[in-house]
Amino acid sequence: MRPRDLALGAGAAAFTAHTFALLAAALSTAFARVDKPEAADYKPPLAMSLKMGLLGRKVGMTQVFHEDGSALGVTAVTVGPCVVVAKRTTEKHGYSALQLGFEERPLRLVSRPESGIYKKANVEKPARHLREVRLEPKELDKYEVGKVIRASEVFKEGDVIDVVGTTKGKGYQGVMKRHRMAGDSATHGTHEFFRHGGSIGCRLTPGRVHKGKRMSGLMGNVQNTASDLVVVKVLDDKNVVLVKGAIPGAANGLVLIKGSVKDVRKYVVPRAIKEVESKNPMKASKKGAPSAGASKPKK
Repeated sequence: MRPRDLALGAGAAAFTAHTFALLAAALSTAFARVDKPEAADYKPPLAMSLKMGLLGRKVGMTQVFHEDGSALGVTAVTVGPCVVVAKRTTEKHGYSALQLGFEERPLRLVSRPESGIYKKANVEKPARHLREVRLEPKELDKYEVGKVIRASEVFKEGDVIDVVGTTKGKGYQGVMKRHRMAGDSATHGTHEFFRHGGSIGCRLTPGRVHKGKRMSGLMGNVQNTASDLVVVKVLDDKNVVLVKGAIPGAANGLVLIKGSVKDVRKYVVPRAIKEVESKNPMKASKKGAPSAGASKPKK
């Protein structure tokens, strides 16, 4: 309650509170939240892919040729085979996912608790890498614990995928390479300030450096996702998947290939565009006319 309401009396205070309540109700109705409907079982959409994926390693880049002779740059990835080590259910863990194992690890490097996990899953050889892949609860019934999944069982030509990998580490870099800053002018009067980042803060106000200030530091070696890539070809006998374009990370880097979180359709080769003939009669008449320098036929 404001001081002027006390001065006007109890009636004015009650009127002011009633008016404020009506105004708040009107504003809440006008600016209702779109992501919170009345349905009690509503859940906001997850910003992650709930499609099946597999672990693999990046081999390198190459190119494939189409029937018309055009070349397309692709990345070769050895995908799988991956073994299902465990399941995560909504009733027990609060979410649904599959725990996949990739590559083999020597028994001498496996601890007793870890060996018990693989023994329970009927997996003979322990896995070197374990990753969880989120799925819909109804999709878990398709995969049993101990099953080996190959690339050809999950991916096919034309699938749109997301590739998660770790980017190449660049070490400690300055602001010009890390944040693409311009630097200072390399002219007379500039001394030892060519590649500096400039001022990083003020004096009294705010008296500190703001969080997130772009400065020099470690560059690269972070998780990155290349989204909406297309599977060009799946080599079943070699467990190799050819992906259109580049994926993050260096050669022999560990990657996770999953179905795209966006429901989009992409084509490996763009459709041929037919050349539209001109409707201008002047251009049409000149198309078959002889050139000006051509000699006239002799009679």
